[in-house]
Amino acid sequence: MTSKGAGTAFSRKSYRLSSEPEKSKVTGMGLCCCRVSWRHSSAVLLNAAQLSLRVSSATLVSDQVAEGRLGPSTVVLDHTSGFEGLLLVDDDLLGVIGHSNFGSIRATTCVYKGKWIYEVLISSQGLMQIGWCTLNCKFNQEEGVGDTPDSYAYDGNRVRKWNVTTTNYGKEGKLVEKDTSMWQLQGEPTVLITLAHIFNYFSPLLCKVYLVEDVLMTFLLSILERGGAVEAHPLIQQLLDLMWLLMEEYEVHECLKQLLMSLLRAYRFSPIIPDLGLQIHYLRLTIAVLKHEKSRKYLLSNVLFDVLRSVVFFYIKSPLRVEEAGLQELIPTTWWPNRFTKEGKENKEMKEESAEERLRRRAYERGCQRLKKRIEVVEGLQVQILKLLLNNKDRGGGEASRYIFLNKFRKFLQENASNRGNLTVLCPPEYMVCFLHRLIAALRSFWDGHKAKTPATVGSEEAYVPPQLFYNGKVDYFDLQRLGGLLSHLKKTLKDDLAAKANVLIDPAELQAVTMDDLDEDEESATSAAQRPSAALAIGGALARPGWLSSPTLGRANRFLSTAAVSLMNPRRPLGTLEKIKVRTLSVEQRTEEDIEGSHGNEGLLLGKPPEEPDQPITENSLLEVLDGIIMMYNLSVHQQLGKMVGVSDDVNEYAMALKDTEEKISRCPKRRRDIREELLKSQKVFSEKLNHLSRRLAWINVTIYSKEKMQDIYWLLRVCIRTIEHGDRTGSLFAFMPEFYLSVAMNSYSALKNYFSPVNSMEELPGYEETLMRLAAILAKHFADSRIVGTDIRDSLMQALASYVCYPHSLRAVERIPEEQRISMMKSLLAPYEQRPWAQTNWILVRLWRGCGFGYRYTRLPHLLKTKPEDASLPSLQKPCPSTLLQRHMADLLRSDRDLAPSFLNSVLNQLNWAFSEFIGMIQEIQQAAERLERNFVDSRQLKVCATCFDLSVSLLRVLEMTVTLAPEIFLDWNRPSSELLLRRLAQLLNQVLNRVTAERNLFDRVVNLRLPGLESVDHYPILVAVTGILVRLLVDTDAQGVEHATAVLLADPCFQLRSIQYLLGHAEPSALAAAAPAAEKRRFSLHSYTDYISTEELVKVDKMLHHLSEESKQAAATTLPTSEEDLCPICYAHPISAIFRPCSHKSCKACINQHLMNNKDCFFCKATITGVDDFTKPDSS
Repeated sequence: MTSKGAGTAFSRKSYRLSSEPEKSKVTGMGLCCCRVSWRHSSAVLLNAAQLSLRVSSATLVSDQVAEGRLGPSTVVLDHTSGFEGLLLVDDDLLGVIGHSNFGSIRATTCVYKGKWIYEVLISSQGLMQIGWCTLNCKFNQEEGVGDTPDSYAYDGNRVRKWNVTTTNYGKEGKLVEKDTSMWQLQGEPTVLITLAHIFNYFSPLLCKVYLVEDVLMTFLLSILERGGAVEAHPLIQQLLDLMWLLMEEYEVHECLKQLLMSLLRAYRFSPIIPDLGLQIHYLRLTIAVLKHEKSRKYLLSNVLFDVLRSVVFFYIKSPLRVEEAGLQELIPTTWWPNRFTKEGKENKEMKEESAEERLRRRAYERGCQRLKKRIEVVEGLQVQILKLLLNNKDRGGGEASRYIFLNKFRKFLQENASNRGNLTVLCPPEYMVCFLHRLIAALRSFWDGHKAKTPATVGSEEAYVPPQLFYNGKVDYFDLQRLGGLLSHLKKTLKDDLAAKANVLIDPAELQAVTMDDLDEDEESATSAAQRPSAALAIGGALARPGWLSSPTLGRANRFLSTAAVSLMNPRRPLGTLEKIKVRTLSVEQRTEEDIEGSHGNEGLLLGKPPEEPDQPITENSLLEVLDGIIMMYNLSVHQQLGKMVGVSDDVNEYAMALKDTEEKISRCPKRRRDIREELLKSQKVFSEKLNHLSRRLAWINVTIYSKEKMQDIYWLLRVCIRTIEHGDRTGSLFAFMPEFYLSVAMNSYSALKNYFSPVNSMEELPGYEETLMRLAAILAKHFADSRIVGTDIRDSLMQALASYVCYPHSLRAVERIPEEQRISMMKSLLAPYEQRPWAQTNWILVRLWRGCGFGYRYTRLPHLLKTKPEDASLPSLQKPCPSTLLQRHMADLLRSDRDLAPSFLNSVLNQLNWAFSEFIGMIQEIQQAAERLERNFVDSRQLKVCATCFDLSVSLLRVLEMTVTLAPEIFLDWNRPSSELLLRRLAQLLNQVLNRVTAERNLFDRVVNLRLPGLESVDHYPILVAVTGILVRLLVDTDAQGVEHATAVLLADPCFQLRSIQYLLGHAEPSALAAAAPAAEKRRFSLHSYTDYISTEELVKVDKMLHHLSEESKQAAATTLPTSEEDLCPICYAHPISAIFRPCSHKSCKACINQHLMNNKDCFFCKATITGVDDFTKPDSS
């Protein structure tokens, strides 16, 4: 005890040193003192004269010797040592009077474990300090307790605390007061001791889960039942203050853990009532607990993500039964759309809704609004919880909550990314959907708040993730795939680009360590350890890290990311030799606020900014990492869950169609058939009840998942991804470091907005819709063939997304609005040779650009199916054609201008057509053989699917050839071009093969089509024959005379040409075939005239003209053709005369065979000599 002043006296009063013997915690050794040190004794500093202290004999509360205490059972003043100055001590050693300027005295008891208090009565005025000090603490006439580093004192007169320096501490009139991480008690000593005794006996009980749930939680809930905001009930905060002050830490931890677990169980399993009152009540108490800073940090560090693996507090569960949630009272009137066709698609041509339907719809919408308002209250409370967890201003007593949250959130994402196949440890996707929306709301609130304080930063509407996060190693992406492949590979191959563009140097020793598969993780190479400095410095002269941060045990969580040391150089000024210090990237657990936000020139997460990035600050670095985690979370499971919940809307459509169909049957049912009518009425009742239930459930889903606000969140996420990809693309080769999920989220979020949120909300109403479509189109057009992207799956996804994009008018127009240079580049990528890449998707893209322009190619459902099953609603349906003449023109210009591109592209198309059609014929042979067996045999469904796919591929390849012939016929017909004749001969050969296989009488194709096997619905004469007809019409009718002459000559010269195949197109048959078929039953023949709904009159006229032309030309050719001896025929094909001789070996063949052979091989057919040239060969005159 220390006193400063004159005439201060302490009178005799009961002085008791009490303990908590049952469960104590080591706090160090010490003698009675206010400021805790390591070895403490009580001490008083008496300043000036006539300061007196009187205390009565102090004994233990318990008769037993308590653990954590050293000294006699009766506590008295130690008059033998440890005091300085003139002090007069009473004979009973319980009172003291000070007469010098500074005097100090200790007590005779030392404590080293547990919680202890002591009480004295000061009966005089003056400046006094009372507290704790270590046994080794030395006092003199100028320094007493609180004035030395090993002592801590409190001055109640001046309300200040002392430990060498002094600060304000404590306020009058409050029982509990907190300053930073320390608590103090003020008030009557008897009250304080009473509270200590109360908590001494009740603390063990507060660790019991049943008491916490039944008593403590009920008591805290009763405090909030008085109404008002959570802030209006400070009693909960004061109670938590007392718990942290008077209970052991492990007891507080267990009590808080059980309290939060009880709240979670209550929130999760409480029934859904109409006003959601129970959920609101539990969320309010959760907010009240989390408002307490120390409690929040403990729960965030140890409970919220470590124990409660699922983010349950952010989920609003759907009611299992409509009655449970009281939805019948909220939404008394149900409604469902009736504007759907047989295919389940919205029919915009149907008449407008009736007045009764309008009234029902409006009543239903009002009910949905009532439900929405109640759910918004819960969502608001959930956002408040996240705002508390994202608080970065509560730095008292340690790290701010936001940085604890960031580390836990990253580990949470890692668990869900690394265990996608293990459902037991994954967060349920329905929880993730709600968590994502609440996190977006909280993030944007902080982002815009920072924008308001710092106007120079970027607002949330323009938010993006800067590209340096992907390669500077400050953010852990686990084992997620990068666009350019493995991170270790990228660091080796792009290390020069990192140094040149981002001022990032990869340490060769560390790079070698992370790429060695046999690296011992428990040891570190001597070379690496020698090269690493003992303390790492950040840019701009930041303080050195302590040596333990360079421990080889750090950063092992992710070998490929966290152990690689990088040197980050300041791009704003030249660096000296001493500044090129290696900075070790810490793993998630070791990161601090400085590692994230940066300081003293260290840019934290933004280290290594490329020169393409603007200098404008974005926002707080920690918010960028939260945004990055949100995008990752959407990719992990949110998108799949959004698609899953659409099933309820599909069920409503199916039941609505069934009800409508039943009502139509009832209206047509004859009155005399009462039995049928009764059954139909029963079905009508069942469908109506089911629709009432589903419409109310759909209202709940639309409010919680597909509301307009949720749609805006997904739209905002789409725009963030687009901006992030655009910024990353500007970095050149460093774009390869971007994780694949950014492109995936961009594509999937657009798909969700287009397919999942309509017709409740339309994407066209979103701000900046047209611009967003165009920017996404530019990304797809550029990156589907980007060499920096190596992953097969992501490349396929990009091509599929582009193929879907060109199917719809709005998105196709967006593709047409991108810069011309990008459009031409996209078309050039689509025309690349098929052999060098997966070609099926790019071929479909070209086909979709052509649909609506080809011969008989304007249908939305396969015409042959509509003829056989006109009422079948399950038939496959195609998107309405929307061709692009602009992109077709770009394709034509490229094929005409690039003389190397056209032959390579068309040869690859012809090769793939030959393969696809040959595979198709082989498969239908196997199917026919299986069908003809006497024993019962089932054809494998997978084989049927592959067979149908090969047929569809053949048709699509023929359509691409039709497109090419139509847009640039000179590629085949202008024989001044070096490869035109060869391309035309190959085309004619394949067309004749297809026609002969499909049109032959009673052939294999006919038999398989007539089997009508499930899975082969698309296989029929019409799709493939009209595609071939379109090519022939363009070559033989819609071109100039010279082109017609060349095409006719090549077609008739092909040995496979048969005029009857052309006649088959119009339903004509050869006389011999008609005579043979006369006795048989009349069979319906294929004819293009039967499809006048899909083939125009003008097109049919052109087919007639083509048939007449070929008939005449074939007659003339037959009359003028001289017989050719076998010796003069090509020994390879035996179809054409010999017309070419090889150098130097002088072997011979026709031009078609040798030209096609030389495309892939330079060796002679016969002698395998290397062919150096080919000359024309003319047979010498025999005369």
